Amino acid sequence: MNGEIRLSEAIIGEMYKIVRIEGPRTVRRRIIDMGLVPGTEIKVIGKAPLGDPLNVVARGYNLTIRKSEASLIVVKAVTGK
Repeated sequence: MNGEIRLSEAIIGEMYKIVRIEGPRTVRRRIIDMGLVPGTEIKVIGKAPLGDPLNVVARGYNLTIRKSEASLIVVKAVTGK
C-alpha cells in the first residue's frame, strides 16, 4: 500500500496528497468537480461527532465531504509540512 489510506481514515490536522479516486464514474466526477483531483494536497480540519461528514481544506477553500465519498479517495501523507 505504500502508506496509502482512505481519506475517511485520515487524522485531523494532517496534510495528505490525493493519489487516486475510486468508485462509480458519477461519484468520481462529482469529487473531481469539487477540485479534488490526484496531486491535490488536502488537510482534514474536523469531523462531525459520528465521523460523518468530514471538513477539509483543499486548494485554499473549506469543503465538507461525506464519509462514503471520502472512503473513495486514496491519499498519502505529506511529510515536511
